[in-house]
Amino acid sequence: MWRPGFEHEERRPALLRGYRRSFCVYSHVHRGTPERPGLVFGLDAGGACRGVAFRVAASRAEETRRYLQAREQVTSVYVEALKNVELVDEKRRVEALCFIVDRRHPQYAGALPFERQVEIVAGAEGRSGRNPDYLESTVRHLEETGIADRELTRLWHAVAERLPLPDRRR
Repeated sequence: MWRPGFEHEERRPALLRGYRRSFCVYSHVHRGTPERPGLVFGLDAGGACRGVAFRVAASRAEETRRYLQAREQVTSVYVEALKNVELVDEKRRVEALCFIVDRRHPQYAGALPFERQVEIVAGAEGRSGRNPDYLESTVRHLEETGIADRELTRLWHAVAERLPLPDRRR
């Protein structure tokens, strides 16, 4: 949401019903390794997810899709799907490209107990950096977007407590 990585014409607050933001994917590349996986978010079935929808120029649609496939599908843990999302500020529905977690994929972690999530996130690091930094950045950017997620904030505080003192930021 905060670093799309592609040119866009417009960015709007959006709501996707039927899926929720969930720390349900073991990361073997970006935030962990196969030996010590991290956790990253996926859109998982159930609930609703507030986020951001981006409108891209028609002339850039295929280029943008290829970019997102390369970035998000490193291990093919997501299923690409077109879903109806509501643009929150005008109560209008539009079709959006979403990457939904594949529950049959070996990296699908499912609903892990809170303490297990804390343990995994606190100690993982991958190609794109430390797992705690990913969680903190997500919480911070959600707050900046006006999205309060108490459970993620609670998770961040629990993870931060396990980090060495210089790494504790919140």
